[in-house]
Formats: sequence, structure tokens, C-alpha cells
Amino acid sequence: MPHLDVPGASLYYEAHGHVSKPALLLIHAGIANLRMWDPQVPALAADHYVIRFDTRGFGQTSTEDVEFSNRADALAVLDHLGVARATLIGCSRGGSIAIDLTVEHPHRVAGLVTIGSGPSGFPATELTDVEDARFDEIDRAFEAQDWHRQARLEAALWDFGPLRREEDLDPEFVSTAYALNRVNVIHAAENPVSLPLDPPAFDRVVDITVPTLVTVGEYDISEVLAQYEYLVSTVPEASGCVFRDAAHLPNLEQPADVERVLLGWLTENNL
Repeated sequence: MPHLDVPGASLYYEAHGHVSKPALLLIHAGIANLRMWDPQVPALAADHYVIRFDTRGFGQTSTEDVEFSNRADALAVLDHLGVARATLIGCSRGGSIAIDLTVEHPHRVAGLVTIGSGPSGFPATELTDVEDARFDEIDRAFEAQDWHRQARLEAALWDFGPLRREEDLDPEFVSTAYALNRVNVIHAAENPVSLPLDPPAFDRVVDITVPTLVTVGEYDISEVLAQYEYLVSTVPEASGCVFRDAAHLPNLEQPADVERVLLGWLTENNL
């Protein structure tokens, strides 16, 4: 099982494809781990060197309670594998990390893809009454330290979306969504401190010059939909795509559509 030791942590990572191919770094959502990319890896690895890792607090990565930078961890994985530049593909929190990394180290980034993500420093957005109630429920589980309930509530809100019912969705997707967040419960006692990008990316995305694809699921929460509109209209020459019949993890709900869009965009931009 490949692990990379970095200050205060042991990062679990996987690499697929040939090292001579253009590199892709996949960064998972905060309600998942690197397994979320399983549907896309085989197709992406046919013509790319595909790298993914579990960030601190997730999956098979372990960490001490230290200050750290998600950007530095990502670069450490790339450096370890001898990758000078990569196209970053991030979902949710992973997309925010990818944006931060693009802003802070543009020479290391060849292209940028975000799925249901926003830039660090994005202003607070008013939620709907339904979303407020669902987040209050998650907060109560956190205060009670009921980590399994919290993980399940998080998956239900984000993965299914506030406007859809679990019983109306594909049972296999529902099972996968719950499983991806459930394994993260083992990290509940870990308390590493993530160092934010300073200044944050919100006012700096106008300086992104690499090819950028911004995507979102149509049933995502209102704040994420607002972040999508901001990035599409602010990042120079960014392309946008809304995945129908999907919420926060369209690559799991609509894997064929996401694969088609990613491969087409990578080909179009020679990445």
C-alpha cells in the first residue's frame, strides 16, 4: 500500500497509467476519499498518468495534530512521483484545494477542473430554509459527537441534494455515497490544522491563465450553484458544464457523462 511520509502525516496515494503520459491529479471531496474516482480512473489512465491521494482526515491517510498545508501535501505527492506539472481535477473541497494550488503555484498546473467547488474566501451565501434545517441537524450530531450519524447526514444532504429523496435515487449510488463518507469516521479524533491560502483565492482567480473547466450538478446546494456561476464568469475563458440529474458527486451519479466531458475537454486543450 503506497504511502508517502510528509511532516506530521503519512499520505496514502495511488498512481495509474504510464509516467510518460500527461499527469492528472485527482483530489476528492470532503464527503468521500480517493475511491470516489474509481469510475473514471480506467478511462483517464489510458492516455494519462493518473494520481490520486487521500487528504488528511480522510481514507487511508493518517496525520498528527499539526499545522499543515493541503497545497504542500499535493505538491509533495507530485514531487515524489517526479511530476513537474499536472492538470488538477478536484471535487467540492478537493476543487477548492485545486484552485488554491493553481493560484499559489501556477507553474505546477497545466489545467484545472472543478466539480461542485468554490474558491477559498467565497462570501457566505444565504441558504434555503430546507438547507438551513439540514445543516442544523448535522451540527447537532457533531455536538453530540455522534460521528456515524454526522457522516450519514452529510452524505444525505450533499450527495443526494436538498431537493431529492433518497428512495427516488439509484440504490447502488446511495450505498456508495454512504460508504465513501463512513470510512472517514475513523479520523474523528484527529485534529490537524489546515493553513489557509493567504490572501484567499476569491479575488485571485482572475489571474488563472491555464485552461479551466468548471462543472456542477444541477441538484447541488444553493451555495455551490452560486460558486459555479462566480467561477464561470470570473476565471478568464473558463468553460462551464452543468450535469443533469446529479447533485454533489456527478462522477458517481452520471459517470459516463462526466467521463465523456473530461476526456473531450482534455483532448480539446491538449492536456
